[in-house]
Amino acid sequence: MVKGTKRGSPGAEDEKSPLSNVELSDEGAKKLEEIQRDLARVELVLERHAQATLRPVYEKRRAVVSAIPNFWPVALMNQTLFSYHAQHNADQTALSYLEDVWVEKDPKEHRCFTIEFHFKENQFFNDKVLKKEYKYVAPPSAKDDKPDENGITESMLDFSWDRDVEISAIKIDWKDPEKALTKVYPRESGDDDEISEPGSFFNFFEHGADPSELGVVIANEIFPEAIDYFLGNVDGDITDSEEDDDDDDDAEEIDLEKPRQKKRKV
Repeated sequence: MVKGTKRGSPGAEDEKSPLSNVELSDEGAKKLEEIQRDLARVELVLERHAQATLRPVYEKRRAVVSAIPNFWPVALMNQTLFSYHAQHNADQTALSYLEDVWVEKDPKEHRCFTIEFHFKENQFFNDKVLKKEYKYVAPPSAKDDKPDENGITESMLDFSWDRDVEISAIKIDWKDPEKALTKVYPRESGDDDEISEPGSFFNFFEHGADPSELGVVIANEIFPEAIDYFLGNVDGDITDSEEDDDDDDDAEEIDLEKPRQKKRKV
């Protein structure tokens, strides 16, 4: 069946929409902004409470999955963006020694976190734990902040990922520096420092920059939904809106080099 093109009725372009001249007064805009900040404040309180409530469940899961061979490597590789960054066989062999993944949220600023990958003895590196920290660096204005009854400050409401987060890098202790996976498969950057070739997954730890936001995906997608990823119950990381777009445009060219990502939880 050939899809036709939807056409508007004659003269539709000349018709004036009754919604085209909606005006918002300065007072109305101010009230909307205040409500937005109130909503953001409540969401921060709820998220902080959720993290505290979830922690013992994650610890219980940690004990259970430790007895399941390759739980974390399978869960991670079932996420599209992660598998794109770990496409080399050598990476996947190194990841087969991965025993545990843990994400520690900053108790005061839950949008920041530390990712820990725990490894068994292996032929690649001496490190038992590889860490990457997304550290909260409060803006200068925060020194004058007064927290409310829930510990929320104005600077938290004005949080900016680019301004307020400092991403760490580590030097992996490779057993043979000449065969270090990050040397054999280096990361290559394109325009605007975007990644044109991720190289080895372990570049993730040795580079401070995370332009693909892989750390955010690990912390906010894979870690909380690890069991579903391990079981393959997560549908290909494509949102409903993206599926609708595909249906509407059969002629759209698909770039197989760029993985699609689902909407991220923060």
